[in-house]
Parts: sequence; structure tokens; C-alpha cells
Amino acid sequence: MLEAVLWGLIQGVTEFLPVSSSGHLRLVPEALGAAPPDLAASAVLHLGTLLAVIVYFRADIAWLIRGVAGRGDAAARRTALVVAAATVPAALAGWAAGGILDRFQESATAVGAALVANGLILWLASRWLRQSPGAGENIRMVEDAGGRDALAAGLAQAVALLPGISRSGMVIAMGQRRGLSPRQAARLAFLMSIPVIAGAGLREAAGLSGSGEWGWGLAAGVAAAALSGYGAIALLIKTIARWGLRPFGIYCVAAGALSLLLL
Repeated sequence: MLEAVLWGLIQGVTEFLPVSSSGHLRLVPEALGAAPPDLAASAVLHLGTLLAVIVYFRADIAWLIRGVAGRGDAAARRTALVVAAATVPAALAGWAAGGILDRFQESATAVGAALVANGLILWLASRWLRQSPGAGENIRMVEDAGGRDALAAGLAQAVALLPGISRSGMVIAMGQRRGLSPRQAARLAFLMSIPVIAGAGLREAAGLSGSGEWGWGLAAGVAAAALSGYGAIALLIKTIARWGLRPFGIYCVAAGALSLLLL
């Protein structure tokens, strides 16, 4: 059970902080000399992070549901369409490259290199956004997003299928590039994560439940992922509003380089 809680804590913290949950779930067990959670268990841990994002953004989710049901405003319906459309590139990429991604995940060296690349992207994105004219005047809201924003965010999310590359980090960086403020880019990233996390987690949870592999240990891991995930969302939103993505970029470069040297 303690091992499941550890994986749950790692999953919750790294799913929403832009440091790659898949990368950490591969590299941390390697560093500890432990067996990493299998793909099914890792997906089930996503149920905890799904709960965290639903609770944190419950007002936004209720607003989107009212819009889809025809009881809300046009902005809610448009935003729901943007979130739905943005999931398509990642779904197609995951279907086409599933085997390649699995083999990539098996290599600690490859994942470490991807983590370094993730850090460099975050650091450079933060630097570019700070120096660009008007970068500090972003006022676009998620409600203002359209088809081009959905495509850009969806492609960013597809790139993040690579273990070691952060989904939230890529979408936040792309959202800021499209003119969203850091808080609004994070909001878009988290709303986009809901269908992706739900699809993977619920599918694997159903399979484990039917096979009798679901137990108290895995349930404790899901709870740990939920609690740590909620805290990670709050921390990220506060951090990027003040310092942007740079602190996370520095961390990823350091962690990835360390894993390349030691693992």
C-alpha cells in the first residue's frame, strides 16, 4: 500500500505541474531501484488527478455543461467545442504511435533526454514571452479561444504524449503564445486534461475491476493522487502568475540531466 501511495503522490504532483508525470513515474522508480507501476495501474492513478481537476474547476465544468445543454451562454458552448476539438490531435497521435511511445517509455535515457528538452522548452518559452512586445499585456480569456487556438493547443498536447514532455507545460506555453495570460493558459490546459485523463483512467479501471486486481493499495494511491493533484493545481496557478514557467524549466533540465548521468 505504501508503494501505491508513493506512486499516487508522484502522479498527483507531476500531472499538473509542468514536469511530466510519465517521465517521473519512469525515472523515480529507476532511481529507487523499484519496479515502476505498470501501465494499467498508472492509468488508474489518473482517476485521482481527474477528481482533483473536477473539484478545483467545478464552477467552470458546471458552466460548460450548462452551455452544452443549451441552458448557458454562447461562450460556454464555444469553449466546450474548443476543449473537445483540442483533444482530437492527441487522440489521433496516441492511436498512431502507441507502440513507439511504449518503447520510448522503457528507456530511462530517452525519458531523461525528453525531460531536459521539456525544461528547455519551458525556459525558452518563458524568456520569449517576457521579452516579446506586449507579452505582459495578455488579456485574452479561455472564453475568447477559437478554432486556431484549439488546433494549436491540441498539437501541443499531442507532442506531450512523449514520456518526459509535460502536457500541461506544452499547452500553457502554447496558450501564452496565442495571447492568453498565464492563469488563463493554465485554465485551458486543465480543462483540456479532463477528457484525456477520464478516457485513460476509466478504461483501465474497468479492466482492473473485472480482473479482480483492484485493491485497497491501488485505492489509496488514487486518494493520494487526488489530494496531491489538487495542491499541485493551486501551486501552479500561483507560481506561473508570479514567475511564469521558468522555475519548472530549470527543475526539468536539472532532473533530466541528473537522470542521464546516474541512471
